[in-house]
Amino acid sequence: MRVPEREAVSQQLHTMQELEQVPMKQLQKIPLLLLSFEKIVLLLPLLALTFSCCDAAALKLHANHADAGRGLSRRELLHRMAVRSKARAARLLSGRAPASARVDPGAYTGVVPDTEYLVHLAIGTPPQPVQLTLDTGSDLVWTQCRPCPACFAQTLPYFDPSNSSTFGALPCDSPMCDDLAWSSCGKQNWGNRTCVYVYAYADNSITTGSLDADTFTFAAGDSSGEASVPGLAFGCGIFNNGIFTSNETGIAGFGRGALSLPSQLKVDNFSHCFTTITGSEPSTVLLGLPADLYGGAVQSNTSRL
Repeated sequence: MRVPEREAVSQQLHTMQELEQVPMKQLQKIPLLLLSFEKIVLLLPLLALTFSCCDAAALKLHANHADAGRGLSRRELLHRMAVRSKARAARLLSGRAPASARVDPGAYTGVVPDTEYLVHLAIGTPPQPVQLTLDTGSDLVWTQCRPCPACFAQTLPYFDPSNSSTFGALPCDSPMCDDLAWSSCGKQNWGNRTCVYVYAYADNSITTGSLDADTFTFAAGDSSGEASVPGLAFGCGIFNNGIFTSNETGIAGFGRGALSLPSQLKVDNFSHCFTTITGSEPSTVLLGLPADLYGGAVQSNTSRL
């Protein structure tokens, strides 16, 4: 993983000054020249990552393999897994990713994506389901939102902010907006002083949109019910391009930054155990719960870093 180098990027951030003046329909024409994060799904099997926060939340996420339900044979599943693994290894060994890339929003490359597992949750009131790639290599939580003038195709409906009574835009002077590497105050179609972000990854995937807050709904960790957490920050991406699959709607950042899902939930640990790619049982991600509280069909030991 590489953190963006601000000096290297500063010379190319004219696009961010232009961004606040450009209507949404024209934004997709701007070449976004950005040094990127690694969009590598860094999954650490049977390991709990520790965060420096406080009260643990009794929350649980269900996860499925990205290729689940696609009707692929075992041979095809293993081949796709091998391709993803080799691509990630090559990227890690190749040194610095290109600092600039011309982006054609809404395009799809057809390359096998490096998504491995998707977590299922819901955003808004009433809840709207989303399926997000679990990524421990980044922080931002985002999903595609209506209107979506340049988005990749997805199976689920786009999240619609107008249908959520608890949705609210975050201002550009909010602490969460300050935690973004690239952000600006929105004008014109974006809404005055809305926090507008550009978040890029080393494979040239990119999301652009507004940073907002809403209620997230999870499975309760100690029961079969649900638990809702209000006011979590997330990106409403409306210009998104990269290597994505139709069964994902965005990315759930599980990194150590302030914007990541574990950090916002103030959990000091999380653990996960994944089923095999050919298994039918859903995998489980526990947020702030000791592993011994989970007694499902799939169990594992959990250790701390």
